[in-house]
Amino acid sequence: MSDWKTAFRSFYYAGAEPPDDPSMPPERTALLVIDIQNTYLEADADPDEAARWAPFRARMNDAVIPNTAALIDESRDRGVEVIFARIACLKPDGRDRSLSQKKPGFNYLLLPKDRADSQIVPALTPADDEIVLTKTTDSALTGTNLRLILHNMGIRHVIVAGIFTDQCVSSTVRSLADESFDVTVVEDCCAAATDDLHHNELVSINMIYCHVKQLDDVRGYLRDSGN
Repeated sequence: MSDWKTAFRSFYYAGAEPPDDPSMPPERTALLVIDIQNTYLEADADPDEAARWAPFRARMNDAVIPNTAALIDESRDRGVEVIFARIACLKPDGRDRSLSQKKPGFNYLLLPKDRADSQIVPALTPADDEIVLTKTTDSALTGTNLRLILHNMGIRHVIVAGIFTDQCVSSTVRSLADESFDVTVVEDCCAAATDDLHHNELVSINMIYCHVKQLDDVRGYLRDSGN
């Protein structure tokens, strides 16, 4: 068990009481995997950009993807619903995208839904009966019918893995919390462009919008809740 009850504390929660151990009954819990797509693992043609993004891709390949695969397996074994969200536009020219995905720079995301780079990475291929949501927004909740799906399935606890911690993960987590879902973010199943961005965003959202835990913590609580 990690020190998750006292880790990632912001100024606001420096002196707050440690949270209770969570209950994650399988029939009321879902794992949401956000935006772990082929496009983010493709090598940059520009050698300077390739070097700049090398630490991120190393974290993805060495930690985030294998850890998320292990969490998916654990969830399936425990009867926890696994849901995927991915960024993809429905129109080839991307005119259906939200403004946040049309702005110049990194967040200019033109990923037609049937193109290879918009697909979930092969190591995390969804099972035939698992829901894959296509979104043109940062939040998986505001950009899809995820809210209705979770309510219809009786889900109250959402475990979140994916990228980018400071963008789509954070936006989704905040939206889920506003809808009164109990949210867990799995630190070693997430990444941002840099470790500093990743860490700082977790400090910002922890204790108010979610609880940040490690993979081993979540696996332990899933096993305890399923007994």
